Amino acid sequence: MTQRREFIVQVALGSTALLASQVQAAGPMLAETDAQAGALGYKADATKVDKAKFPKYAAGQLCNNCALYQGKASDAAGGCPLFAGKQVAGKGWCSAWAKKA
Repeated sequence: MTQRREFIVQVALGSTALLASQVQAAGPMLAETDAQAGALGYKADATKVDKAKFPKYAAGQLCNNCALYQGKASDAAGGCPLFAGKQVAGKGWCSAWAKKA
């Protein structure tokens, strides 16, 4: 009987964690006018990055190929730990971009 209770508790906790991660991942889109976004030079369209202001930017650097991006590479948007609770555009960019391993 104890194993059954433990199993039910584990399933309930796992389901709650899964639901919470799905709700967080489906947050609102990050606005370029957001203070954190502005500080990191976030652009929803990487082709519009100010290359004079952000010389580190190189063509091909996109949120969807950044190590911080929490979506699939094919997703139009996904989460980023730098912008908690908000989604970034897959084709976007910010100065924290780091090559995915």
